Parts: sequence; C-alpha cells; structure tokens
Amino acid sequence: MVKSLEVVGTESKPPEQKFESNIVIAEDEEDEEENDNPIEEVRLTVPITDDPSQPVLTFRTWFLGMISCVVLAFVNNFFGYRSNPLIVSGVVAQIVTLPIGKLMVTTIPTRKFRLPGTNWSGSLNPGPFNIKEHVLITIFASTGAGGVYATSIVTIVKAFYHRDLNPAAAMLLMQTTQLLGYGWAGMFRKFLVDSPYMWWPSNLVQVSLFRALHEKEDKCEWKQTRLRFFLIVFFTSFAYYIIPGYIFPSISSLSFVCWIWKRSVTVQQIGSGTKGLGIGSFGLDWSTVAAFLGSPLAVPFFAIANCFAGFVIFFYIILPIFYWTNAYKAKKFPLYTSSPFDYTGQRFNTTRIINQKTFDVNLAAYESYSKLYLSVLFALIYGLSFGTLTATISHVALFDGKSIWRMWKKATSATKDKFGDVHTRLMKKNYKEVPQWWFLSVLIVSFVLALYACEGFGKQLQLPWWALLLACAIAFTFTLPIGVIQATTNQQMGLNVITELIIGYLYPGKPLANVTFKTYGYISMSQALSFVGDFKLGHYMKIPPRSMFLVQLVATIVASAVNFGTTWWLLSTVENICNADKLPKSSPWTCPGDELFYHASIIWGVIGPARMFTSKGVYPGMNWFFLIGLLAPVPVWFFARKFPEKKWIKQVHVPLIFSAASAMPMAKAVHYWSWVTVGVIFNYYIFKRYKGWWARHNYILSAGLDAGTAIMGVLIYFALQNNNISFPNWWGSENSDHCPLANCPTEKGIVVMGCPVF
Repeated sequence: MVKSLEVVGTESKPPEQKFESNIVIAEDEEDEEENDNPIEEVRLTVPITDDPSQPVLTFRTWFLGMISCVVLAFVNNFFGYRSNPLIVSGVVAQIVTLPIGKLMVTTIPTRKFRLPGTNWSGSLNPGPFNIKEHVLITIFASTGAGGVYATSIVTIVKAFYHRDLNPAAAMLLMQTTQLLGYGWAGMFRKFLVDSPYMWWPSNLVQVSLFRALHEKEDKCEWKQTRLRFFLIVFFTSFAYYIIPGYIFPSISSLSFVCWIWKRSVTVQQIGSGTKGLGIGSFGLDWSTVAAFLGSPLAVPFFAIANCFAGFVIFFYIILPIFYWTNAYKAKKFPLYTSSPFDYTGQRFNTTRIINQKTFDVNLAAYESYSKLYLSVLFALIYGLSFGTLTATISHVALFDGKSIWRMWKKATSATKDKFGDVHTRLMKKNYKEVPQWWFLSVLIVSFVLALYACEGFGKQLQLPWWALLLACAIAFTFTLPIGVIQATTNQQMGLNVITELIIGYLYPGKPLANVTFKTYGYISMSQALSFVGDFKLGHYMKIPPRSMFLVQLVATIVASAVNFGTTWWLLSTVENICNADKLPKSSPWTCPGDELFYHASIIWGVIGPARMFTSKGVYPGMNWFFLIGLLAPVPVWFFARKFPEKKWIKQVHVPLIFSAASAMPMAKAVHYWSWVTVGVIFNYYIFKRYKGWWARHNYILSAGLDAGTAIMGVLIYFALQNNNISFPNWWGSENSDHCPLANCPTEKGIVVMGCPVF
C-alpha cells in the first residue's frame, strides 16, 4: 500500500503534473511559507512528494548498478591515457539502464525466496521499475565514472620515472584515498545536506532528467513532454558529434585570426584558442563547451559572471602585462604550456638531477645545471591558487560564518531545526538517519590501511606517518568552507596546490611523498564533497539515507579496484605508454593528464617550493597572492553591508574570481569563451525572459547534450578508430586550431624546432 504523500506549496508543481496516491496539503499559509525551499531553482525543479513504500535496494539495483559502475570506471580510465580523453558521465548509464530495468520487470520471475539460514526473504522482481531504484543505479554509475586520482601516482612512477611499485601498495593507495573522505562527509552532512540553502545546483540536472523519464505528463498539442524533448536533444547531439568527433575535428576550435596572419608568432599567440589568448576563437562542439569546465547549464548565472570576470582580469589584463614586459623571462618560453624549462629555454631534463638509488633530488647536480623555469601563465596560475585558498577562508568567514555557527549550534542541540524545509522534514519523518559510527568506522579503517600503505612495502610511497596525519587535518579543515561554496555555486576550490606547497617545504626532494600527500590531503576532501553531493541528490529524490550510504561505499570500493586493474594492465601491456618521443606518431597513448601531474611532481616534489618560491628560486613574488586573496573579500563584504539595497554587490564572489583560471592549462581560451557564451544565453537571457521553458527544459537539455556526445564518442572509437578506419585526410581533419606558431617563444636567440628565431 502506498503511504501518504506530503505536498506543500503550489509554485514548485508545474500545472500539468499529476501525482497519484493520498495527498496531504498544508492547511494554513504559515505552514506553506515555512515549507517552501528558499532557492527558486529548487522550487521550480524538485518535487515535494515522497512514496516511502517503493522498494529501493532490489536485485535490479545491485545488478544494473554494479555493471554500470564497472563499465564506466573501465571506459573512463582507459580513455584517460589517450591523446583525446573522453569522459562518459553517469548520465549515459542513467539513460541506458531505464529500458533494461523495465525489461527485467517483464522477464524475471516474481516468486519470493528466503535466504538460507536467515529471516531475509524477498523477490528478484518486486514490481515496477521505480525512480528510487533508478537513482541508486545512477549513483553507482557516477561513482564509477568519477575516476581515481591516485592512478596518476602509479602512472608517473612506472611510466615517467620508470621505477617499480608494489601492486598491493598501489591498490591500498587507491582505495584509501577514495574512502577517507567518508569520515569528513559524516561530520558535515548536517550543514551541507539538511540546510535548504546548500542546494547543489548540478543535482538539479539529474532531478529534471529523472522526472522526465519517470513522471507521466498530459500531452498538449502546443507543448513537448520533457521525455520527448530529451530524446530529440539526445539524438540530435548523438548525430551531430560525428562531425567534430570524426569528420571535422578542427571545428572544435576555430581561430580565424591565425588563418589571416599565418607567419606572425605574436598574432597567433593572440588569436589561438588552444595555445594563446583566443581572441575571436570559438568552438562548435559540445565537448568544447563542457569537457573541462562542466556543463554551463548547471551553473547559476552569478557564478558564471564571477568566473568570466576572473578569466578576463587574469587572461586579458594580468597575463599580457607579465608576458609582454618579459617578467620572469616570460618570452623565453611558450605563452601557454605547463612544461618546466631550463635557463636556455629548453625542456627541463629531470634525469640530470634525480638520484636514481634513493629517488630524491641530487642538489649538487641541480646547482650545476639550472634553476627551474615555468611559463608565466603556469606561474601565475600557481599564484592565483594561493590567493584562492586564502580568499575562500576569508569569504566564508565573512559572508557565511554566522550562518554556519547558528547551524552548528542547532546541530548540537535538541531544539527544532529552523533550517529545514519540506525535503528535510520528509526525510526525517520517513527514514532512519545513518548512524555517525558508520562514518567513523570507515574513517578509522581507511586511515589504518593508509598508514600501512605509507609505512609498509619498504616505504615506496616515501610519506611518513606524521605527514599522513597532517594531510588528513588539512582535508578536514577545508571540507566545510569549500563545501559551502560548491553547494551554492557548483564550483569546487582545489587543495592540490596548497598541499603540494606544504609538504614541499616540510619534506623537500621527495617526489612520491609530495604527490601522495597531495592526494590524501586534496582527494579525501573532494571525495567527501562528492559523497555529500550525492547525498543531497538522494535528499531531493527521497532515497533512504542508509541505502545511499551502502551503495556509495560499495561503489567506491568496486570502482577503485577496477581503476587499479585497468591502470596496471595498460602500464604493463602498452609499450612506451606516455612516452611521446618513443611512441609512433599515430599512437594515442600520450597520457596528457598524467604528464601535467608529472610536471607538478617535479616542481613541488623534486625541486620543491623552497627553490621555486623563495629568494633561492625564480618566483618568490607569487607569495603575495596569499595576502591579496585574504584581503580581497573584505571590501566586497564592507560595501555589501553598507549598501544592503544593492544586492548585486553580494553577488561578487571573490574565491570564484580567483579560481576562474584553475582549469588551465588543461582548459584553453576557446573552452572558456564557449562555456560563458552558452551559460549567459541560457542561465541569464532565457531564465529571465522564458522562465517557464527554462524550468521544464534547461537541465534536460544539458543531460541530452552530455549523453548524445558521450555515446557517439564511444561508438566512434570502438567502431572506427579502434579498427584503424580513418576519415580521408584534409585540412579540417587535424585536431588543432591551425595556429602552429602560437606555441613558439619570442625571446631573441631561442632556438626551438619548428619556430622562427628572433
């Protein structure tokens, strides 16, 4: 029997939507106002209903969820080693598993069975395939699709440094870095899940798609149903991606300025969308829009505006001033690169300064060789990351400190929670909370295993016990302030640079210790927020919290194991993987993401910040960004209090401005311009002018574009590229923007192959 559903308010329910079952409606205006979610996008998207009688952890959930998790973990890890990485999101599994789930309803026997030796009984087919099963299957898939950051440590050890690594140590490293964050998530879920002001914008894409796939709508001659709209977008995106994905790759980045001035290095630096400032460049490919920065349709406009402001200030004011005034000898090196260089402008030769026996820096060899230089873009990105960290602390303390403190007092008292809304009350009324000791148990076991991975196996990971404790302390400290920002802006501030900086000072010259410390300090925080974000999705969709916890825990363990197996297999079977100098020219196994990770291990681990960001190095000036970031939110906070009627002042988000360039140098100018353009059109213009259309279709449009592009990308690879079936060679078949000179240095006398000498 279906239990009663609670429906409060009228604004959040579209006129055409119908709900079956008994309905309880608030009888007075006070209750109705209290139950309204304060965020308009949430009111327009999330249903305020629940059916607690729906089965959740069914055979279908486990079977389809496990398969989705394994497949997506393998595919994304596999493609991550290739020149053009492809990320297949959980949305793909969300689409594919729906018809399979419904097929299982008609084919699996419905008879009940009892588990021998227990009182557990049930059916493999308990009834119609419901939305809650579908949500948990998607959580399984998304966990598998999320990847495992620690795979990069294994890759650089074996493929770049060419050293042995115990597979058990590698496996424990991957598992523990993914699981430690569950402890922090349990401690902060009260603030980041139960509070209606922590609304996690990206989850609304999933909510919209789930509703489109499961809710029945009345057909109107003049209005598309959401499911039909999704299918139209999906098949259009699927068919279109054959053009940028196979026939015309150059359409992903069109840089007209370079085509006009083919011999000018400076003009190509200005016009190139992938190696320069990208003036006049744009892309006609959804992967250009969303691959590195995420879907702009899921980002609120104020966040887009702040990111764009930060991008313009950094990329078109600060960077040109530094480069064309030749600060830090900028003209010796390409404008847009992450590679380290020596004083002659050539790539830094790491083998000259590494002690192969002890695997640490040879200071005598380093002193006799060269200081390490970076492109001015890469150096400034590190400086901005310093400022982002302190700006995050300052901004959250000034703007959200009182709210967090009030919520903390409510969380530790027995009084009525005034921070809840209808969703929180429904969850507390219908389902049991996850006991705190579950989270603590995962935390303790993970920490013990992490300690064994670091201290055992001949200390191959180089990280001492005290450094592991410090990494955990950093992750714990920043989970809440960064979580507040992500839950309200859809943007996460990374801890990768600050963790590299700290361990680089405390334990210099140890590349593996550096990257291991970074992974424990950064990824355990990131995993905590990923866990909390999924918990919020379950909160919106009314999934029992204990079921959510169990699915996330199992999916994380399975995905980590699959990533380990795939990584170890590729590193053991693909000859010269990640070594572009020894690979055939047509080989795709160039590992672009791991190469950046390797460069960071040289900068922070081998050389160390003491020889980079002090008077001993080239870039001590970058340390000023710590102070700049700390002070920057203060004037915004002051004017927001002085002029409360000017609401736009409070929308100025300094951490977002500082972190706007954090996706660089992987993301290029063309990605930013495409992302901002689409975001402004849909989340400002259409949201303001056509709010009804936006409420019904915006997030579904995002899901359809993601799914169509991803599925066609996989199909192109396995059906064509994997069988060496290439499209006929022509100008547009090059995966570039045809700006070859944009990557050349402009300092006099620097000789680089393929570049003019000034």
